[in-house]
Amino acid sequence: MTTLLTTAGLLTLSNIFMTFAWYAHLKDLDKRPWILAVLVSWGIAFFEYLIQVPANRIGFSEMNLGQLKILQEAITLAVFVPFALFYMKQPLRLDFLWAGLCICGAVYFIFRGNPPT
Repeated sequence: MTTLLTTAGLLTLSNIFMTFAWYAHLKDLDKRPWILAVLVSWGIAFFEYLIQVPANRIGFSEMNLGQLKILQEAITLAVFVPFALFYMKQPLRLDFLWAGLCICGAVYFIFRGNPPT
């Protein structure tokens, strides 16, 4: 369980950086040239990769590739929804719930019968 928690923690932190790299420029740099947004996003993504690569290596020591990917997608949604609501000021939508339930189903099916140790 330690590997799962370590991987999930690192992927959560990585996803925070990733979400800001991918979407924050839409709010903060919308009036600036796109090339500046690219450079800022790459700078943020550098830190995401410094965390994401070790997270995946740690996770892959006990999880298969599918489990690692679905875990990452579940974490991405868990990070994205608060980001969309609180940072980007997007309205709360019932679609977030349906998407979350689909991801929960994916987590269940990919981990059943073969849980990480």
